[in-house]
Amino acid sequence: MWDIFLTSVNAVVPIILLIVLGYLLKRINFLNPNFVKTGNKFVFRVCLPCMLFINIYDKMDSFADIRWDVVLYAVVIICVIFGLGLLTAVLTTKKQNRRGVILQCSFRSNFAIIGLTLVERLGGDSGIAGIISAFSIPVFNILAVIALSVFTEEETAEIQTVKPKHGIKNILLNIVKNPLIIGVAAGLMFVGIREIERACCGGEVPFRFDTHLKFLYTAVKDVKAIASPLALVILGGQFEFSAVKGMTKEIIVGTAWRIVFAPLIGIGIAFLLSEYTNLFSFGPEIYPTLIALFGTPVAVSSAIMAGEMKSDEQLATQLVVWTSICSIVTIFFTVFILMACGLLAI
Repeated sequence: MWDIFLTSVNAVVPIILLIVLGYLLKRINFLNPNFVKTGNKFVFRVCLPCMLFINIYDKMDSFADIRWDVVLYAVVIICVIFGLGLLTAVLTTKKQNRRGVILQCSFRSNFAIIGLTLVERLGGDSGIAGIISAFSIPVFNILAVIALSVFTEEETAEIQTVKPKHGIKNILLNIVKNPLIIGVAAGLMFVGIREIERACCGGEVPFRFDTHLKFLYTAVKDVKAIASPLALVILGGQFEFSAVKGMTKEIIVGTAWRIVFAPLIGIGIAFLLSEYTNLFSFGPEIYPTLIALFGTPVAVSSAIMAGEMKSDEQLATQLVVWTSICSIVTIFFTVFILMACGLLAI
């Protein structure tokens, strides 16, 4: 049990410490509002796309490695949680710019930063986790764009009064222009080129981005390396304890969805389908990925995206902080329960 607790702590506490660092730097006026604003844009438009590109390019060697049953299950459950989160967000608050943030928090986990590390520490298959990230991350970002595009009216507006500018055409345009989607698409494109080379050259790959353009690959990877820590420090620079009082209900609902209801749905349904049907068969190598996908805190980029898309950035920042803190406990109990059921091999 102690090892399980340490795994949860080691996965989440570094995130909290970097947020605290940003908060303290702001308190001593080392970080000013202009730096935070520009840093947000730099992380969202440059660093995170590089991170997503490298994650997909490095983790997905071939489309033949894909476990389509796990991919299908993950995508379907994410969409189910999105639907339930939509209903919850509408019922929780009348403030439009907060509804999108709550909805985003319900389905969008920190799979890219915390999740992949957690999978390795729980003895899961990192290859499968990497492949799942290539599908789940685009789904997360597409749904996030939809959520934040729909709920961007004035705070007093009702959901029925969404203006035409937030119609299907505008939402699709936001998806195509989203830097995170572009990063994912670039990664998948290079994996596709690698597949075509194998097919045309008898299994060989004559050209590799990370070998023949190593100088460019290394530069992109270096930018990727600063994405997570810089994003967390900037989030700390935006955090305000005084803001909690005005959004307590939203914080409680968003946090509960992200680290309690989402893993309960995602992991619980997987267990029932594996045990009582022939539709899916998930073994101990898969459950660490499901924990990482459904049970980790809300993605750091969710707060940055909320600010870029004119939603309530302060609420999104609060949710990153509180889901991170509380997930130490929920991840621990999730892992403990699955070990007791023989579903984890650590």
